[in-house]
Amino acid sequence: MVLKDRVAIVTGAGQGIGRGIALKLAQEGARVVASDANAETALQTAREIELFGRKAMGIRTDVSSSGDVLEMVETTVAEFGRVDILINNAGIARSAALLRLTEEAWDEVLDVNLKGVFRTTQAVAPHLIEAKYGKIVNVSSIYGRTGVVGDSNYAASKAGIVGFTKSTARELARHNINVNAILPGMIDTPLLRGIPDRYLKPMIEEIPLRRVGTPDDIASVAAFLVSDEASYITGATIEVTGGWRM
Repeated sequence: MVLKDRVAIVTGAGQGIGRGIALKLAQEGARVVASDANAETALQTAREIELFGRKAMGIRTDVSSSGDVLEMVETTVAEFGRVDILINNAGIARSAALLRLTEEAWDEVLDVNLKGVFRTTQAVAPHLIEAKYGKIVNVSSIYGRTGVVGDSNYAASKAGIVGFTKSTARELARHNINVNAILPGMIDTPLLRGIPDRYLKPMIEEIPLRRVGTPDDIASVAAFLVSDEASYITGATIEVTGGWRM
């Protein structure tokens, strides 16, 4: 168990990639705070973790609220004594073509997907700096590199995460804190399942490995990046796409 007794916060842990990461970190020995805007799904993930003998806590957190984020971090430290790992995964999409994209939808996506990463990182960083140890993984998207039609707000937020990752990696390196980003491709999540087959099938055919990824595919990379086996990796952006859009 390479993460034995480490304390990890995972945002957006109620479903999909976030849930997969939370479960994987727990399997590797971590104590996990499963955070999500949906209190019920956050608690459900925590209960799943406890079933295989790990300590966990589910907490409702809206990462667009600074108050919620600070409460999440304070509750974690009060319950487990420290924070070692932060997985910034919480995100939303509000799809629309450019000429139909409202300013409200733009602001909402940037506030959750990008500013939410800023809020959580800023709230956790003092604890990592004090401990002179920490691992941060930000979940971006391959669309942050390639762009995508009909989701310019989403792509912009995910591109912003890449820039934020590299900047904070430089700033926090002297404190023995690693900051990296994962860029998932097409992953089997509730969001992907909402795409009609007539659009989804041609997209899958473009993937060299000829399959959609799973949350476990992302979780395995995240678990490696937050382990001490990745101690010399920081500021990296790792594409987990099956070769799609390489």
